[in-house]
Amino acid sequence: MDSNKFTVFVMPVLQELLLSFTLLVASTVYIDTFASAVELASIQDNVSNAMIGKMRLQFWRDAVKSIADGRPPRHPIALALHDASQKANLPSYHFRRIIDARDAELHTSTHMTLESLTAHAESTSSTFFYLLLSLLNLSSSTTFSHAASHLGIAQSIHVLLRALPYHASKGRMVIPAEITARHGVRQEDVFRRGGDADGISDAVFEFATVANDNLLTAREMFKQSSKGGDGGKVPQVAMPVFLYGIPTRDYLGRLEAVNFDAFAPSLQMRDWKLPWRIWRGYYKREF
Repeated sequence: MDSNKFTVFVMPVLQELLLSFTLLVASTVYIDTFASAVELASIQDNVSNAMIGKMRLQFWRDAVKSIADGRPPRHPIALALHDASQKANLPSYHFRRIIDARDAELHTSTHMTLESLTAHAESTSSTFFYLLLSLLNLSSSTTFSHAASHLGIAQSIHVLLRALPYHASKGRMVIPAEITARHGVRQEDVFRRGGDADGISDAVFEFATVANDNLLTAREMFKQSSKGGDGGKVPQVAMPVFLYGIPTRDYLGRLEAVNFDAFAPSLQMRDWKLPWRIWRGYYKREF
């Protein structure tokens, strides 16, 4: 993965991962689960054609089955996942769901509808959060699961918007076609002119609003389920999962500050306040 891809895709998550690791989840199981998600997410960008990508994903399908049978392949991440599965409950069907979604992504990297994109986010980001809930023995809670579902959609849109300049440089449009069409956005114009393309800021605004709505819904789940005047706070034991909402909230706020210009250089810079916000969110039990 080149440095641009690392900065766009991995660094924001690593910031959050390292801090949440320090706060509570000082566990190799968490790192192993995260590593597998990064490996699967990076396949599309690291292969020269879809057939090679499908072969790599088939390897992971077989690996998940072998891990469940106690016969992991001699691959560092597969071995780490096998070790993790011996220490925690990591349902293999969640891994299979992520693999199937990444496989479909090889053929349809551009989504025509918002419904299609949110279904993909549910099968990738949300499912990764379900794995983390399983890791913490919290998967039986409908409140946690529903909140994680919405958080996964919000985080997926956040990542896509942050990576919009990178994808545009590769001739890819990550905002669903129904949204860009509504605002008269021409893809070729975005690829050439970036944030100066007609209608792109309006399309970004609509897409970001979907992310914000899902983030608010995830928070609302805790308000609806709170008892005894807890004020909708997230139970401390679940905070390692829901800390993921803080970088998303932070990015959406920064995006609004630049009038929804996703190509603004300031959005590609690391926010030095983010670790402090994550730390504060953990102790205040909110995201």
